[in-house]
Amino acid sequence: MTCNYKYEEALSRLEYITEQLEKGDLTLDEALTFFEEGIKLVKICSKMLDEAEGKIEILTKDLEGNITIKDFNGGSELLE
Repeated sequence: MTCNYKYEEALSRLEYITEQLEKGDLTLDEALTFFEEGIKLVKICSKMLDEAEGKIEILTKDLEGNITIKDFNGGSELLE
C-alpha cells in the first residue's frame, strides 16, 4: 500500500469521510466509495502509528556501560 499522505492529512481526510457518511444523504455508490477510501486511510494511519511506535526506543547506558533499550511503554531489554 503506497502512502502519499502525511498522518495529519490522512486523519483529516478520514474525519471528512466520516462526516459525509454520518450525514446520510449520499447515494449507495457514493457511500461505498467513501467507505472504501476510509478503510484504506485507517490502514494507512495504523501503519504509520506502528512505524512511529517502532522508532520510539531510547538507548541508555548505565554506569557499568551496559546498554539498555527502553521502549515508550517502559519495558526494557539489556544488551550484552
